[in-house]
Amino acid sequence: MSEHRAALSARSEDGRSFTIPDASGTPFIAGTLLLVSTPRGRRLALVEARELTAQEGDAEALHGRLLGGIDGDRFDPRLGEPFTDGVVELADAATIDLVHEAMGATLEVGVNLSPPTRPALLLAHRFNRHTFWCGQSGSGKTYALGVVLEQLIAHTALPVVVFDPNSDFVRLGELNPGASGPTAEALRQRDIRVLRANTPGAEPLRARFPALSLEAKAAVLRLDPVVDREEFNATVHLSDILSSAEPNEVLPALLGSSDPARRALGLRIENMGVLDWEVWAGRDREATLVLDERADATVLDLGGFSTPDEHLVIALSVLDELWARRAERRPMLLVIDEAHNLCSPELSSPLAVAVRGRIEQIAAEGRKYGLWLLLSTQRPSKVHPGIISQCDNLALMKMSSPIDLDGLATYFGYAPTALIARSPWFHQGEALFAGGFVPAPMLLSVNARVTPEGGSDVGVPLR
Repeated sequence: MSEHRAALSARSEDGRSFTIPDASGTPFIAGTLLLVSTPRGRRLALVEARELTAQEGDAEALHGRLLGGIDGDRFDPRLGEPFTDGVVELADAATIDLVHEAMGATLEVGVNLSPPTRPALLLAHRFNRHTFWCGQSGSGKTYALGVVLEQLIAHTALPVVVFDPNSDFVRLGELNPGASGPTAEALRQRDIRVLRANTPGAEPLRARFPALSLEAKAAVLRLDPVVDREEFNATVHLSDILSSAEPNEVLPALLGSSDPARRALGLRIENMGVLDWEVWAGRDREATLVLDERADATVLDLGGFSTPDEHLVIALSVLDELWARRAERRPMLLVIDEAHNLCSPELSSPLAVAVRGRIEQIAAEGRKYGLWLLLSTQRPSKVHPGIISQCDNLALMKMSSPIDLDGLATYFGYAPTALIARSPWFHQGEALFAGGFVPAPMLLSVNARVTPEGGSDVGVPLR
């Protein structure tokens, strides 16, 4: 490769991007990190595209971005000056390690697939931006997300709340047999709680109807302020009572009331079977009180309820409480697995719309209050565009849907298009990470987990 290195020359007209007019015969592809030596010093460069040029002989050009300058043992991410005739070589391991140290990349989640082979490290402090995590079924999305959550829980003080619809993360508080090393040892010391809908011996996952906001109560009862104006108005006038007493305590008075609107409200509660929902706290503590204790991680196992609305009640009660107390500015990472279930633009029930609306609000305004989202989904096209557009970090695993890939390329301009286009050929456990939480966009293979996966696939019985 030495002859190619000696012959390669790069130029930059703006100090931000670079071009290598003729890289024919070199192995450099999108994702490769290069060093460019100029009269003013060395620059770290990321190849983003390789394409044929109009030159005779079908020469291939490289294009990409400049990531910063290297001065001795110091890396400076600030933009540099334009240059011509920069001498190009492959970045070495020592340079990558220097960049990681300078940028504070400390969370080891895998191995970089682009040369030189180095640990894939994330910047923990850049989870103060929303993250979008996606991959089709079988891509290893849930397993890989578990790897990242283990690192965050073990090596930061950021409380993590997981909205877990498929019981995939209910074993985050356990360790695999024989698990060892700094991450395993740190996890042993962490306070990890799992709230479950209907599992004997587990801490119950519950909400309290009186503690819900008026808007949330109306959503539970499917009350529209215009269509159901009389019942909604009765709810408004009963707000003090409904905020201090459980529905079963109020129901007899509603059904026996001479006020038609109040009686209709009582009939609605009875006919919907709301009082029979397992989600209500009764003598148990509601999830919001548990979260207020600020455990290192809290998993909300949403999948065990008997009616679809009950997991929405939990989501809405938690999100509403966090939003109501946003001025306290207490950082928290909200991990929403299978985010298309809570964030789809096609949701129509009052409860689902209320949950999505609160997530939209947190996506738009939550960062300044320390409420940060990590949204994981199999189908990006099924997540509301207004929510996706607020995400500054991207984790993309295998994705074959052209519609989804086109959308990702549109929303995440900081992720090289050529790397996104490689997603259909990723192996299980491989991913593209881009955005503020990585030193540079990178392809990686995730590490093994130290905690058991809760939702691995069921095998096909064979003879």
